[in-house]
Amino acid sequence: MGDKAQTHHPGAAGRALEADQPASVRNVVLVGHSGSGKTTLVEALALSAGAVNRAGRVEDGGTVSDYDEIEHRQQRSVQLSLVPVEWDGIKINLLDTPGYADFVGELRAGLRAADAALFVVSASDGVDGSTRMVWEECAAVGMPRAIVITHLEAARADFEEMTRTCAEAFGGDDPDAVLPLYLPLRGPEGPDGHAPVTGLIGLLSQKLFDYSTGERKESEPGADQLPDIEEARNRLIEGIIAESEDETLMDRYLGGEQVDVKTLIQDLERAVARGSFFPVLAAAPAAEGAKQGLGTVELLELVTGGFPTPFEHPLPEVTTVDGQARELKPCDTGGPLVAEVVKTASDPYVGRVSLVRVFSGTLRPDQTVHVSGHGLADRGHEDHDVDEKVGALSMPFGKQQRPVTHAVAGDLVCVAKLGRAETGDTLSAKDDPLLMEPWRMPDPLLPLAIQAHSKADEDKLSQGLSRLVAEDPTMRLEQNQDTHQVVLWCLGEAHADVALERLRSRYGVQVDVVPHRVSLRETFANKAAGRGRHVKQSGGHGQYAICEIEVEPLPGGSGIEFVDKVVGGAVPRQFIPSVEKGVRTQAAKGVAAGYPLVDVRVTLLDGKAHSVDSSDAAFQTAGALALREAAADAKIHLLEPVAEVSVLVGDDYVGAVMSDLSSRRGRVLGTEQVGTGRTVIKAEVPEFEIGRYAVDLRSLSHGTARFDRSYARHEPMPPQVAERIREQAGENS
Repeated sequence: MGDKAQTHHPGAAGRALEADQPASVRNVVLVGHSGSGKTTLVEALALSAGAVNRAGRVEDGGTVSDYDEIEHRQQRSVQLSLVPVEWDGIKINLLDTPGYADFVGELRAGLRAADAALFVVSASDGVDGSTRMVWEECAAVGMPRAIVITHLEAARADFEEMTRTCAEAFGGDDPDAVLPLYLPLRGPEGPDGHAPVTGLIGLLSQKLFDYSTGERKESEPGADQLPDIEEARNRLIEGIIAESEDETLMDRYLGGEQVDVKTLIQDLERAVARGSFFPVLAAAPAAEGAKQGLGTVELLELVTGGFPTPFEHPLPEVTTVDGQARELKPCDTGGPLVAEVVKTASDPYVGRVSLVRVFSGTLRPDQTVHVSGHGLADRGHEDHDVDEKVGALSMPFGKQQRPVTHAVAGDLVCVAKLGRAETGDTLSAKDDPLLMEPWRMPDPLLPLAIQAHSKADEDKLSQGLSRLVAEDPTMRLEQNQDTHQVVLWCLGEAHADVALERLRSRYGVQVDVVPHRVSLRETFANKAAGRGRHVKQSGGHGQYAICEIEVEPLPGGSGIEFVDKVVGGAVPRQFIPSVEKGVRTQAAKGVAAGYPLVDVRVTLLDGKAHSVDSSDAAFQTAGALALREAAADAKIHLLEPVAEVSVLVGDDYVGAVMSDLSSRRGRVLGTEQVGTGRTVIKAEVPEFEIGRYAVDLRSLSHGTARFDRSYARHEPMPPQVAERIREQAGENS
C-alpha cells in the first residue's frame, strides 16, 4: 500500500484501458452522502493515475466524470458514472454514485457492479444515517470496505476525531477493525489561524509523504514526529495482528518480538480483501497546477494491493430462462457468457449505451447475444427474451467513448446499440440463454401524475416514458384505469425533477404535472329500492322497459352481485341480462360523486315489457335508471383505499413517526424491534394521506427511515372528508 517502496506506473492520459485477465481488474464503488466529495475524489485519483492532464480535465475541456448536462445544471451527481484508471498495471474501474437519497437506485447499481467500496466521509459533516444504512448492507454481504476522510481543509476539521466517529459508526462490536493507516501532517498556520494538511505519515513504515509541492515526495520524519504516532501505530499493529491468519503472531508481538513490516502489510491486505478490517485514509484534491492530490497515491495503492480481484466476488444466482439452476465458475473468461446491464443511458450521438458488468465469459463487439429481462412487470417493464447484435465496445473518458476490443469476466464495459436491453437485463450466449438474479431495488413511492402539454407531445409521450423506465428501474409507470391518469412513481422530488427534465431535453416531450387522484369507490350504506321506467312511444319505433330492483350493501371486496328473482315472466328472460348490463354500466360510472359503485347486491324483483317496443337497449337504460333512483333514496358511502404501511426507523424517531402517522388518520397496528436501534412500525393509513409520505418521512427522520406500502382495502371515508370530495366532484362536473 502507501508504505510500499516501489515505482509506480500511472496510466497514459486518455488511453482506452483494456484488461486481459480478471486478476488485473479492481471494481470500486464510491459511497457517501451528497457533498462528501466523491466526484472530486474520483477526479483527483484520475489525475494522480495519469488518466487526465490536469485536475479533472480531459482534452475536450470537460471533466473526467462528465456525462449528463442535468448534473451540471443541478450541481450534483444524479446517476452512476464509470471512470477507469490504471495503476501499476491494474485497471481500476471507479464507480461514482450519487449521494442524494432520491438516486439510491444508481447507488445500488454501483454496489452490484463493484467488488469493494470506498466510503467517503466529510470531516466537516460527519457520518449521516443513510451512509450507515449502506454500510450495513455491505456488511451483510461481506463486501470489503475502506473509509476516506475528505474536506480536511475545513476550519474545524479534525482527522483523529472523525476517525473515532467512523469507528463508532462502522465498527459495530469491534471498533479496532476501523483504524487509520496514516496520520495527516499540517503545515504552518495561515492568517486565519488554520494549519493546512500538507502531507501524511505512514503508521507502518514510519515514512513521511509530503504533498506540499503538488507532487508526492517521500522522506524520513523528524525524531520529534515519531513519538506523536506511537500510540496510533501500536493500535494499528495490534488490529492487523488480530486479523492475521497466523494465530501465534499476537503472542509473539506481545512478548516483545518485532514484526516485519512486510508481514504486517500482507496480513493487512488479506484482512481488507476479506472484509474484516476497514482502513481509514485521508484525501484532498490537487491544487491548481499540482500533479497529485493529497492521499491519492495511498488510496490507489490500497485499491490495487488490498481490494479483492473479481475472482473473489460471489457470482449472483444464475438460472436458465425457464428457472433451472445453473452452476458456473466465478470469473471464468472462457466460460459461458453471463453479463448484466447495470445502467442504461441515451447518448445524443450513438443512441442507447449500456454499462455492462461481465461476470463470466468474454464479451466482444458485433457478437449476437441473448437479452433476458424478467421480474419487473409491476414497474412497467414487460418480460422479454430477444437476440440482439452487440455494437461497439468502449470505455468512457469524459464525454467521449474510447473503443476497446473485448471485455473479460470481471470487467466493466459500455455497449452500444442494444436497443431492447434495459437496466437489470442479462446478456448471455445466443445458444445458451441464461438469467441472473436481479438485485434489490427500492420501491418508488412518490406519485407524479402527468399529461402531455400538447397534441404533438401526446404522440411522443408513450415512447419517451417507456425509454425512461427502461433506463431507470426505480421508476414505475402506471396507467391508472380508475382515474385515467398516467402516473410516474418516483423515489422523491429530485428524482421526479430529473425525470421531467429528461423527458423534455432528451426525448423532446413537454408534460404538465397534475394533481394525483386516488381511486375512490362508492357503496350503499343501507338497503334501498328503485324503479327504472324507460317508456317512449311517440313517433317512430317505441321504447318500453320497466324494472324494479332492490339494492343492499355487502361486505368489502364483494364487488357487484346481481340476482334475478323475477317471477311469472314479468321481465322476459332475454332481457334480464340487459338489465344486469345496464346496472353494471351505471355502477362503473358511479351514483353519487362519479366513482365506481362496489360491494352491493342488486336484486331484480319485477318489471314490465311490451311485445313490440321492448328491446335490449331499453332494458339497459331502465336498469341504470333503477339503480340511480335507489341511490337517491339511500345513504351512499364514499370508500377510500387504505394502505398497510411498514416503516423502518431508528429508535430516536419512533415517537415522532407514530405521532405523524396518527395525524394522517393512521391506525398503528404495532411495533417490532429489528436489530440494534431500529424499529418497524406497522400501520394502516388512508392513501389520501400518504401521497407525499416519501418526502415527509425523509424530512422527519433526517433520511434514516424507509417504508413500504401495500393496498389493504377500501373503507368508508369520514363524513366531513367525503363531503369535501363530493363538493369538488360537483365543481368539476
